Amino acid sequence: MRASLIQIAVDPDESVEARRQRAASLVVAQRGSDLVVLPELWPVGAFAYTVFEEEAEPLQGPTHEVMAKAAAEARVWLHAGSFVERAPDGTLYNTTLVFAPDGGRSAVYRKIHRFGFDKGEAVMMGAGEELVTVALPQTTLGLATCYDLRFPEQFRGLVDAGAETLVVAAGWPERRSAHWTLLAQARAVENQAYVLAVGTAGTHADIPQAGHSIVVDPWGEVLAEAGSDEEILTVEFDPAKVGATREQFPALKDRRLGLAPPS
Repeated sequence: MRASLIQIAVDPDESVEARRQRAASLVVAQRGSDLVVLPELWPVGAFAYTVFEEEAEPLQGPTHEVMAKAAAEARVWLHAGSFVERAPDGTLYNTTLVFAPDGGRSAVYRKIHRFGFDKGEAVMMGAGEELVTVALPQTTLGLATCYDLRFPEQFRGLVDAGAETLVVAAGWPERRSAHWTLLAQARAVENQAYVLAVGTAGTHADIPQAGHSIVVDPWGEVLAEAGSDEEILTVEFDPAKVGATREQFPALKDRRLGLAPPS
């Protein structure tokens, strides 16, 4: 399976619409990949709280339209990162969209864990409540966004729901980049799953971004890692390694805590 992670730079001097079109062009250029992944809140910047209200859009707004078209043109499964969604009741969400190769929407995930410690995203946005997986022909994706990476129970829940490849879209700050790499490897090892984690590059809202998008295999080995600038990280991996790893080292079968009680 071939995946391309688009570590797009969020430049405050570039308009949201210009970045939408540029991101779409980057997606289309990945024709030949099976899966393309964009980072968190790339249209506005994950820390650009002051523009969240202004740039919020409905679920089937301009980002949805442009990304659906790009997926269909490239004939790829597209994890379109996330954008600021305004729900019909006015609530804002950090929302991820996944499109099939025909451009049809396959999944919507609203970020469960909001970052900010009683400010920023944590008070401006509603919290998602549902774990979301997406069945591709080659593997089942489990969806997570940025701060979710710090909550292992979410990833274990995704694995229990059938996930074999955990996709994390992020706008992770440079000052905590060591945590990014460590946690991506930890989530892979403890769940015996692939982790595809893509972040943004550049600086927005005066926050330098970590970049360093990373692909980790079920043994915790780093298959590929980007630098800190805008980059497209493309990697080929074997989804069958998940089942082989879980059979060879069946740690998940020895779980004692967090399991549903017998019926």
